[in-house]
Amino acid sequence: MSLLARLTASGDPAGDEIALSVDDVSKTFRVHQERANSLKQFVATGGRNRYEEFYALRDVSLRVRVGEALGIIGHNGSGKSTLLKCMAQILRPNAGSITVNKRMAALLELGAGFHPELSGRDNVFLNAAILGMARREIEARFDEIVEFSGLEQFIDSPVKTYSSGMYVRLAFAVAINVDPELLLIDEILAVGDVTFQQRCMEKFVDLRNQNRTLVLVTHDTGNVRHFCDRAIWIDHGRVRAEGKPGDVIDEYTETMLGTGRRAEGEPARRGSGEIWVDRVEILVDGEPVDRVRNGSTVTFRLHFDTSKPIEGPVFALRLQTLGGPMVTAPSSRDNGAMPAMVTGRGTVDVVVDDLPLLAGPHVVHTEVTGWGRMHTYDHLQEAARFDVLAGTTDETSGVVTLRPRWDVAGDSVVDLRDL
Repeated sequence: MSLLARLTASGDPAGDEIALSVDDVSKTFRVHQERANSLKQFVATGGRNRYEEFYALRDVSLRVRVGEALGIIGHNGSGKSTLLKCMAQILRPNAGSITVNKRMAALLELGAGFHPELSGRDNVFLNAAILGMARREIEARFDEIVEFSGLEQFIDSPVKTYSSGMYVRLAFAVAINVDPELLLIDEILAVGDVTFQQRCMEKFVDLRNQNRTLVLVTHDTGNVRHFCDRAIWIDHGRVRAEGKPGDVIDEYTETMLGTGRRAEGEPARRGSGEIWVDRVEILVDGEPVDRVRNGSTVTFRLHFDTSKPIEGPVFALRLQTLGGPMVTAPSSRDNGAMPAMVTGRGTVDVVVDDLPLLAGPHVVHTEVTGWGRMHTYDHLQEAARFDVLAGTTDETSGVVTLRPRWDVAGDSVVDLRDL
């Protein structure tokens, strides 16, 4: 089973037991407006520096259930990292309380306890001890930690000779092997190279399969959408939204890009607007449908309009199970089908032969961008919905079918096809 399938196949693993609770937590910091830079200024101000109280968190309450993966998103300075540090008991709230019911580890400031003059080996023992592991436990896990980091060749060199990537990899390998029941993670899913990132994700999957509880703070909404059971949006120190990851992320994205909340039934749209997709039709044998069977040939027809000639637009669509993971996101650039220029009205057909989607509700999102995929002319969320019915396969688990062929052989095997 693929990594993404293992992440999403089990549904919501969390039970009713609470691993961590946050009750009416507020946290303030002093923001100094004017400091005394001389004795004269100090005397003139009566020995007082001028400052304001800044609320990083204000009346935040939430519950994290055992076995749940909770994603926390928000803009820079929203308070999400402050909340995680309060959960980790690095910071103390000015008001409210935080209750932790499980053994906790925090992946926040990796390598904070490393000594640059010591070897990697010595720092493993030092950092693991800081994180609460007994020496006997560290010795038992040492080889596993080093293997996970991939730094066997350099483990006896001083860490001051390590690159920043090597430093973080070793620190991460130590922290992830503390064997926590509750793991707090702050923006560290992208450490190291691609191979190490995959290893990290596999480790998180293993922790989830062991019913461990995860709290993830990140700007990567893709990880939250596909990895977490629930999401919370922190905005200027308050909980702005909470619920299914897809719903929270869509609301957050719309607001941050200036589109605001859409009216009931109105699709979410963003972009500069020189070209836009009016609507999407789903066609089978040339006829518009809202239900298709897997195995059939399906055409997704994008109807577009322009306000001026557009050079080299890239058309893309994204197929997603309703409320679930993205299945695929092809673009005209991927297939070398980009027009040199478009103007006025037109259509783009995306033809899928032998549709591999398994039965269930699906949605289509569309996007029109520039060639570099950085500038967005138009992004239309939930441009169309359709149902997939069983057709050429009766498979029921998963998202797509691989059209497998089964062959069972053995001395005592009786093939039903021979009966």
